[in-house]
Amino acid sequence: MGLKIIVLAKQVPDTRNVGPDAMTPEGTVNRAALPAVFNPEDLNALEQALRLKDANPGSTITMLTMGLPKATEVLREGLFRGADKGVLLTDRALGGADTLATSYSLAQAIKKIGDFDIIIGGRQAIDGDTAQVGPQVAEKLGLTQITYTEEILECTKEKIVARRHIDGGVETVEGPMPIVITVNGSAAPCRSRNIKLVMKYKNAKTQQEIDALEEEQKAFYAERPYLTITQWGAADIDADPNQIGKAGSPTNVKAVKSIVFKAKENKTLTASDADIEGLIVELIENNTIG
Repeated sequence: MGLKIIVLAKQVPDTRNVGPDAMTPEGTVNRAALPAVFNPEDLNALEQALRLKDANPGSTITMLTMGLPKATEVLREGLFRGADKGVLLTDRALGGADTLATSYSLAQAIKKIGDFDIIIGGRQAIDGDTAQVGPQVAEKLGLTQITYTEEILECTKEKIVARRHIDGGVETVEGPMPIVITVNGSAAPCRSRNIKLVMKYKNAKTQQEIDALEEEQKAFYAERPYLTITQWGAADIDADPNQIGKAGSPTNVKAVKSIVFKAKENKTLTASDADIEGLIVELIENNTIG
């Protein structure tokens, strides 16, 4: 039973390296100024997709990402690990989107992709931590959703069974296909790159990148269509200009800061009985323990 799987992935700013230039004057995240990484929980989602592909011969995985042109790196990374195709959604008109506008744009792109059984993405992105995009995509497509997934236990053409993490424990739930799944960081980590796939797809580029090459290089890609990554803009997905980018975003980022907590004072203790007893007394007196 072959499955048609779409994996939603995002290239995010590395939040460990937030500097003074992290915001633009317009109040949006300055993604061009920050180191970019593959969103961690999207890698967990990709692994669940790859496991489904392994268990169901004939399955295909299409990676979909929205972002700057350099987000193609995320798609290539997916191809290196076992995905079959990549779609880059990029357009200046899509810039500055909040979760509402982002989910609308992704839903429009998914409609253009067409036939699918499962849409899988990470629970949330580390640059926003909202966990809203996956559920909003499901709502816009009118699909059932299973969130906070840790493992997909069973999958047929009719239903999917998954174990999800909830406060205080886990639960096993079942949903009809097609379906949207969001995956926790506590799920299995994504497998490493496959060296054969790295060699196969290392030169994968978008059509825009290919068009900028010399004629001889273009011929190389014409003979190898699997190396062409699909690239769409807002017009390609029939997006309503009022529902994308800043125009379609009712919320805005006010500021992005890196906050480091520092102790006002510190003490060096030895392993002596007196020092240990003194520490316990101090902790009891300030109500830290006891």
